Amino acid sequence: MDQSNFHQDTRYTVTLRDESQKLRPANLYVMKKHKDGMVVRMTDKDGRLTKINYDDVIKIVNEQKVNEQERFYVPDAVLAENNWKDRKTLEHYSSSPHRGK
Repeated sequence: MDQSNFHQDTRYTVTLRDESQKLRPANLYVMKKHKDGMVVRMTDKDGRLTKINYDDVIKIVNEQKVNEQERFYVPDAVLAENNWKDRKTLEHYSSSPHRGK
């Protein structure tokens, strides 16, 4: 797979090659595309932001465009390519003054 197979703000069900080279199903929400990979939110796991190389995706099973009201928003500075050069995952959570945080 390459960059042209994916779109931002779209949910995908894919077959993904993990670190041990095994094929696994995964549900992704593509947050941002970069040259060497994409930053996704793993919707079937803990919701961490994860960088995935395009070559690790073997097959796209399902693709669903997300309406603007249902999109996940993360600041652009967090998704910037220079922040993802040396990392594979990032935990991001929102807090609210109304929750005492």
